[in-house]
Amino acid sequence: MPSGLHADTVGPVDVAVIAFEGNTFDGGIVPALRELQQDATVRVLDLAFVSKADDSSVTVVELTDPGVAETLRQVSDVQFDLLSDEDLQTVSDTLTPRSSALVVAWENTWAGRLAAAIRASSGEMVLLERIPRSTVVEAIAALDGK
Repeated sequence: MPSGLHADTVGPVDVAVIAFEGNTFDGGIVPALRELQQDATVRVLDLAFVSKADDSSVTVVELTDPGVAETLRQVSDVQFDLLSDEDLQTVSDTLTPRSSALVVAWENTWAGRLAAAIRASSGEMVLLERIPRSTVVEAIAALDGK
């Protein structure tokens, strides 16, 4: 089990699919993911790189695989196996030829700390929603226009 991961303190877990043009992963987002982990904002639990070739053949690279895996291990050396083959197939079905995606499952450790505090105060989170980025951008633009 990944160090420090306990059912009573684990934060919400999200899966992000980050699409790229082309079939290669340059690792450019690795420093940002590593920083988020070092700051205890998130804990990467599982990740995989999915690419689709010109002929629509699909390659999946996980932490245990050579090549891209060395770059992925810079983010996490623990594979928690949250991403199933079916999950990765679903991602690959959405890719166009000569494209790829990094699929990351992370625990929102910041929210785990908040959730523990809420429970300790006999509180209960009854609603949590993500506001779409486009809505936030529009609100910022409206403020800038004033």
